[in-house]
Amino acid sequence: MNIRHVKQSDYYVIAPQINEWWDGRQMADKLPKLFFDHFTNTSFVAEQDGEIIGFLIGFLSQSHLQEGYIHFVGVHPTYRGSHIGRQLYESFFQTMKMYGRNLVRCVTSPVNKNSIAYHIRMGFEIGGGNRVVNGIAVHSNYDGPGEERVVFVKRI
Repeated sequence: MNIRHVKQSDYYVIAPQINEWWDGRQMADKLPKLFFDHFTNTSFVAEQDGEIIGFLIGFLSQSHLQEGYIHFVGVHPTYRGSHIGRQLYESFFQTMKMYGRNLVRCVTSPVNKNSIAYHIRMGFEIGGGNRVVNGIAVHSNYDGPGEERVVFVKRI
């Protein structure tokens, strides 16, 4: 397996697969092409035998100069459990350190229990919230009315 920076053309490979990788959940609109145009230095893909099997889209915060933000991560369902996600995250962490960043943030939906468990295993902490759902602190209306999110923070 090879981890490399994303390139613009990767969008046309990844975007059509996103909803399938999320078991039919409509997620593709959360990853517009602009991420593949403007954040290539801080975003990564995992390839095996020329096929993209995972990706991480992240960037340097422009407002919080010690922080990086992970926007979207996906691993092909066939390859889950193979530590591909961990390698993508580690690539992002190393890049953040190179840029002098020491904090990484990301969010997920409270219904995505696998994501919550994964981030906790990766050493992220849940960053507060204004209510508790199934024992997890969530931020109500984070992404608009009715759009709750679990916020994660990790010092690197």
